[in-house]
Amino acid sequence: QVQLVESGGGLVQAGGSLRLSCTASERDFSRRAWGWFRQTPGKEREFVAAITGSATSTYYADSVKGRFTLSRNYNKNMVDLQMAALKPGDTAVYFCAVHYLPSLSNTQAMNDHEYEYWGQGTQVTVSS
Repeated sequence: QVQLVESGGGLVQAGGSLRLSCTASERDFSRRAWGWFRQTPGKEREFVAAITGSATSTYYADSVKGRFTLSRNYNKNMVDLQMAALKPGDTAVYFCAVHYLPSLSNTQAMNDHEYEYWGQGTQVTVSS
């Protein structure tokens, strides 16, 4: 059974940094695009970042651009989301996901319905 497992969430003060990781088991997704989304209670899931299978393209939500960096580790079948200059508005449950395709446009990256597998989520809380 395919599993995506997120790690690295926690509590941090505003201005601080966190690194989220997502690892896949049972299947090799090194050629697929991966994404991160986040969700807060009562709100829809929000796109955060995505990276293509070849890592030649990365996409970021405007709200995190310049602060978050998404990278992938092919050897470990995983991706890392480095988050810096965190704000209280970044507080959410963060989910990683594997897309159906290896490459995608910005529009495709932002569409959560185009992702095939999802992790259970990890909580990120940024205090002011």
